[in-house]
Amino acid sequence: MNEHQEDSLEKETGSEGNVTSQAEGEQPAAEVSEENAAIAELQRQADDNHSRYLRAQADFDNFRRRTLKEKEELTQYASLKLITQLLPVLDNFQRALQTSNEGAEGESFAKGVDMIYRQLSQVLEAEGLKQMDAVGQPFDPELHQAIMQVESEEYEEGIVVEAIQTGYWLKDKVIRPAMVKVSG
Repeated sequence: MNEHQEDSLEKETGSEGNVTSQAEGEQPAAEVSEENAAIAELQRQADDNHSRYLRAQADFDNFRRRTLKEKEELTQYASLKLITQLLPVLDNFQRALQTSNEGAEGESFAKGVDMIYRQLSQVLEAEGLKQMDAVGQPFDPELHQAIMQVESEEYEEGIVVEAIQTGYWLKDKVIRPAMVKVSG
């Protein structure tokens, strides 16, 4: 080595021969600032993703509750179509019972029809079918279909006097309003 190289080496290493830098272990301020900004950005992204996760979880919980409610409703009213189709049969049984003939033969016929009617009624009641008791009740267009208005001394105005056709509930829903005569 020449003298010039030795002098520069002494300046770099110092008197003890160790290499010195600006400050050992310290980073420039600009580099620290960039790292803090990157950490802050990553934290913001993590918070965003957590919020999205919570919203997705809440949406899924709402979807599950709504689906369960719809399924319960569907199950509850699954027999609606069948029962609606059986209502005229029930009406015909009622009419047959009302017009039964007198005598031994007519009496046994009426008993047989009555037994069938009661059996069918029990099956439908087990499915949640209930008859409306319309006579004597205030007229309600949600429950009754007025086909006639009559004068009545027995009932006040707006009260159902006679049910021409029975109305029915399936659980808590009107499936057929009662056809009624209303006092005027």
